[in-house]
Amino acid sequence: MSIHENLLGGPPPTHLPDDPEPRQLLASGTDPAEVAARYPASSLAWAQLADDAFEAGNTVESYAYARTGYHRGLDALRGNGWKGHGPVPFEHEPNRGFLRALHALARAAEAIGETEEYERCSTFLKESSPTAAATLS
Repeated sequence: MSIHENLLGGPPPTHLPDDPEPRQLLASGTDPAEVAARYPASSLAWAQLADDAFEAGNTVESYAYARTGYHRGLDALRGNGWKGHGPVPFEHEPNRGFLRALHALARAAEAIGETEEYERCSTFLKESSPTAAATLS
């Protein structure tokens, strides 16, 4: 038996394909806006923009960046067999951009008083990856 086998019969974990270029550019200090412009499908770049905006007190901008990263991540998940539910493991590094964007969207939604969005995104994060929910909070 594989250690990743789902004994409850739910969907298998979704593992996004690796996209190392945006990750390497961000790690080297390239401006996240430049990375997002070069790789607009990269949830990681949008998540970094959301984090930077939030830290600077630009909550509405953080929300917009996070929403973009979240939707680009949903596109990637669906393109890789995800059916709208099931695990998206934080342990798989290529999944982290989507999970970070989802967390950033919940955080910004809470900050602007959008309670329904905050609750939806927080629940989605916990259900997708308990590890991400614990690590990012």
